[in-house]
Amino acid sequence: MLITNCRIVTWGRPNQILVDHAVLIREQKIFRLDLENKLISEYPNEERFDAKGQLLMPGLICAHTHFYSAFSRGMAIPGSPTTDFSQILQKLWWPLDQSLNLEDVKYSTLLGLIDAIKHGCTMLFDHHASPNAIAGSLDQIGSSLDQAGVRGVVCYEVTDRGGSEKAKEGIDENLRMINKVNLEKDALVKAMFGLHASLTLSDETLEKCSEAVNKGIGFHIHVAEHQVDEYDSIYKSGLRVVNRLAKYNILGPDTIIAHGVHMDMKEIEILRESNTWLSHQPRSNMNNAVGLADIDSMVRFGVKVCLGNDGFSNTMWDEYRTCYLAHKLWNKDPQRMNGADLAEIVFYNNADLASHFYSGEGKIGSIEEGSQADLILVDYKPFTEMNTGNIPWHIQFGFRDSMVTSTMVAGKWLMKDRVLLTLDEEEITNKSMELSRKVWERYNKQF
Repeated sequence: MLITNCRIVTWGRPNQILVDHAVLIREQKIFRLDLENKLISEYPNEERFDAKGQLLMPGLICAHTHFYSAFSRGMAIPGSPTTDFSQILQKLWWPLDQSLNLEDVKYSTLLGLIDAIKHGCTMLFDHHASPNAIAGSLDQIGSSLDQAGVRGVVCYEVTDRGGSEKAKEGIDENLRMINKVNLEKDALVKAMFGLHASLTLSDETLEKCSEAVNKGIGFHIHVAEHQVDEYDSIYKSGLRVVNRLAKYNILGPDTIIAHGVHMDMKEIEILRESNTWLSHQPRSNMNNAVGLADIDSMVRFGVKVCLGNDGFSNTMWDEYRTCYLAHKLWNKDPQRMNGADLAEIVFYNNADLASHFYSGEGKIGSIEEGSQADLILVDYKPFTEMNTGNIPWHIQFGFRDSMVTSTMVAGKWLMKDRVLLTLDEEEITNKSMELSRKVWERYNKQF
């Protein structure tokens, strides 16, 4: 189709804001980007979509999320309130993930994908846990991504907290999914190898995981979200977390570490030298009161920093706005998290991360010829000049997630004029209400 009557924000290098231009989509990709009149005259019989003057932008990307967390919304934690991160894990997340069955995994994912499509998030890196429903859990997530039409990289977070047999199940689930999906050309779903965190992994399990994967398969793991991860690693191995992971060849250009709040400078240097990706989740960090990583210094140091949401919600502009403000408050410095640096993280690094995992299938996260047609339409009407120099601040102070009216992945509309086309929201939410009650019952029985 031809998408006409739009203002195009390319997020290429350099970024451009194009008027009087149109996009021609063929075979999942952007086939032509040119003047609108020229394309209409060259392709007079092409189906046209009138964008009605809206912004046409690349879809948003999330570098770290947890679909399985959906049923936690509104759930009360029994007993006294949690006082630190360890208690949050032990009283909320670990009992919750142990309460999930395969049907819960499916509907948790579908809920997250409704949220993503509605708010223009077209590609996500999921980090999954369901210790009592491991085998086949990644199939539930992958099939849900396919059903929704959203692009995603999945993994199962291996841990020793359920014993060696469940750790082996997690290893097997990762390897099975990697072998199943990663050789499929133009597939929406890819897989990597998940690990929970250093604090729940023995040396033996880390070694098994390292030995299990082939070159080119990366890991996805929480790192130093709280000091307890560092304390545990030093106690178990005499090494800080990043040094411990480096010992077992976990780091590298195919690996994502999430959070990194309490790393020291040597660990940051190791990330840079190994070309490991780091995903930052400020809303989650604030909610868990674990602090904020020194992202400005990491960027200056050359670490490949991206933005995720940790399952908080798939409204990535909410994460963007929080990131911009939180670092100023945390550091008591209004010059922290400059808008241009934040745009580099969110629009360029996230795009590079996504494109890396879909290598050879067209760039993701930019509007240029040959890129994947993962696009959104945004009903934003600026009342001051918007240009490539100031668009990061228009996003910060003017954009709202509700302004996304249409979402497309691989040339297919998933939402058009705010109507979901691939998922039945009413059926999914009604079924999820039924399932979540049973999850909460199983959750409460653990106390």
